Amino acid sequence: MSAVLLVLLLLPLVSAQTYHWGPCPTPKVQPGFNLQQYLGKWYEIEKLPASFERGKCIEANYGIRKDGTIQVLNVQFYKDKLRTAEGTAVVHDPRESAKLGVSFSYFTPYSPYWVLTTDYTSLTVVYSCTDILRLFHIDYAWILGRSRFLPPETVRYAKELLVNEGIDLFRMKATDQTGCKDN
Repeated sequence: MSAVLLVLLLLPLVSAQTYHWGPCPTPKVQPGFNLQQYLGKWYEIEKLPASFERGKCIEANYGIRKDGTIQVLNVQFYKDKLRTAEGTAVVHDPRESAKLGVSFSYFTPYSPYWVLTTDYTSLTVVYSCTDILRLFHIDYAWILGRSRFLPPETVRYAKELLVNEGIDLFRMKATDQTGCKDN
């Protein structure tokens, strides 16, 4: 009985994620990543489903704190309310500065936030993966832009990059950026 209840409670979370058998892939990241150029506002163009992102007008804002960590401020409009989530990102290894870790709670470990490519001015492609005992993994991927809308050929390029790195985009979907207000 309790196992059935647990499955019913977890079902909404499972349907909002992208699971695959085996360990996480290890895609190549942006060489010579420049964090200072990356900072600022990025709008979510498309993503693999994530239980923590269900709204519209989703954006991420990055800035440096006085202690040297990176403030991550995610904003979305969900259920008629503006909702924010503040987290912290860190560069674990300066030799691989495009491989960041991000956490939205003091109680959770840093999750991968890998910048696969960026031109700093219009497009970035980000990948994250949670490996569960190397038996299966949960993929997250985002195509972000400095504006709310990107040309279709730019989105196609970003998707091709992800596919060429072995990331399954079957569940990738566009983020609704219509009717959004900019501050």
